[in-house]
Amino acid sequence: MATERPYAASEGSPFTLSPDLLRSMTDAGTFNRGKSYSDDGRVGPIEEREAAITAAVRGSQSCQVELRVGDGGVEYSCTCPVGEEGIFCKHCVALGLSWIRGETGGTPETNTADAPGEPVTTLGEVRSYLSGQEKPVLVDLLMERAMEDDRFGQRLLMKAAMLKGPDLTALREAIDAAVRTDGFVHYREMYDYSRGIEDTIAAIGKLLDEGHAEAVVNLSEHALKAIEGALGSVDDSDGYMGGLLSELQELHHSACVICRPDPSALAKRFFDWGMSSEWEVFLDASARYADVLGDEGLATYGKLAEAAWAGIPQLGPNDKEDEDHYGRRFRITHVMEHLTRQRGGIDALVAVKSRDLSTSYDYLEIAKIFREAGQNGRALEWAERGLQAFPERTDSRLREFVAEEYHLVGRHDEAMELIWVDFVNAPYLEKFQKLKAHADRVGQWSPWRERAFAHLRSLIAPKKEAARRRLPAWEDEGDGSRIQRILLWESDLESAWREARQSDCSEELWKELAQQREREHPEEALPIYQRQIQPALDRRNIDGYREALRWLHKVRELMVRMDKGSEFPVFLESVRSGNRAKRNFMKLIENARW
Repeated sequence: MATERPYAASEGSPFTLSPDLLRSMTDAGTFNRGKSYSDDGRVGPIEEREAAITAAVRGSQSCQVELRVGDGGVEYSCTCPVGEEGIFCKHCVALGLSWIRGETGGTPETNTADAPGEPVTTLGEVRSYLSGQEKPVLVDLLMERAMEDDRFGQRLLMKAAMLKGPDLTALREAIDAAVRTDGFVHYREMYDYSRGIEDTIAAIGKLLDEGHAEAVVNLSEHALKAIEGALGSVDDSDGYMGGLLSELQELHHSACVICRPDPSALAKRFFDWGMSSEWEVFLDASARYADVLGDEGLATYGKLAEAAWAGIPQLGPNDKEDEDHYGRRFRITHVMEHLTRQRGGIDALVAVKSRDLSTSYDYLEIAKIFREAGQNGRALEWAERGLQAFPERTDSRLREFVAEEYHLVGRHDEAMELIWVDFVNAPYLEKFQKLKAHADRVGQWSPWRERAFAHLRSLIAPKKEAARRRLPAWEDEGDGSRIQRILLWESDLESAWREARQSDCSEELWKELAQQREREHPEEALPIYQRQIQPALDRRNIDGYREALRWLHKVRELMVRMDKGSEFPVFLESVRSGNRAKRNFMKLIENARW
């Protein structure tokens, strides 16, 4: 039997794969299932960039797969549940085999070193083949594809619905089919799901190019309602659907500019929609559609808004809005702000904003309006009213605003006391930096810095036992982490290291300190790097395994620099012996270049 060899995707490419390598990274069952996926054509177009190949692989769901050349051999990721656990899954196998097949023009089993002359089938030859087929054969091929690929089927439905002018009923059905979720759409499926809707929007946009503006108004509104209805059944963490809503509203506006719907009826539709939409659809219609609504439409819109605004009660300091009414208050306030800004007049805008003074930030927003208008006196008056109304739970941005205004009128001591209170309430680096910025303005940084460090040291809890739980960097630490961060910001590395040894700090800061000191003090950085390895492995996913491998390389580098390179194999074996069950990590170690 001929020996299989690795293949490179293009001349000079650093990326190589072989079927033997793929087999070695998983079990026989997974390899065979991946081979079946590859044979069945479930791998989408493969993109090669730098030292990686990526593609979508279609199974029970569409997965995004990447294979990459790294220091530890072939690295991989897949968005399927198995791949998310860091396991080399069938989708990874399928991508690898399809990539090899695509390069050599056969199956992985026949791509051997003694068969270099086998012909390669190109897309041009596929085109020639299709050109020679009878129409019924091509129709059958397209229908078969439409049955297998929902997105492709939806595109055909849209094209068919536009054959003899826009068939609104058929087009609305096509929109519903594209938006339908059939259950919950997981985060990993959102890209494909949203792309299907995007294809539908593109088809609606083509109708506008062909002169069917009224149909586009109808269809874009139908699509907006459909998407709003689906948003509760998707995980749109990446914001795909928000982008589609914006795109549809832009398309709707362009169509309205052309066909000019009745302005009063359109204004009422916009207002009713905006007041009921949880996704702010048409909420800014008075501004975005001013050119379409004209004076008549804006007048209708304004009357509706004023009537709704009259029913919104005044909220004072610490008043609470009923949860059932919060959304409506937010939306009508947003609308009234747009209208008053369009009409002009600071006092009218302040009257709208002052309907809700339930938080200190509400006072700040009004103060900013007066400052932007150059009325600093009234700005300070409103800001001070906010401080008086909220003496304890004051928004730090309000204190900052008042301090800035105090500096402008020479009330520096009062400004510094406000910023000090802000630092005491949140004694972190950002507040320390603000304290310094204000103290520098009046040339008083040295005493304020001394006061700040004294306060930080008073917060350090008694040193806990060595085995205590280490806190993430964002938690309220009882150690010296706050001081270390400030000293690092001040570039006082020696003091930061001394403070860390005296009062301890978060693990993230230990790593940062080690990275700063490893050049001149590798013996201090080494144990910090060593203790990062096991926590990374305990995450039990591919990202954790890769991180552990990077720390191992760093440990080896430092040992060599310290003339202790002979000790690394012993350390490596201690890591290996405690983690033999982590198969993918074992593979990374075996393929690593030490």
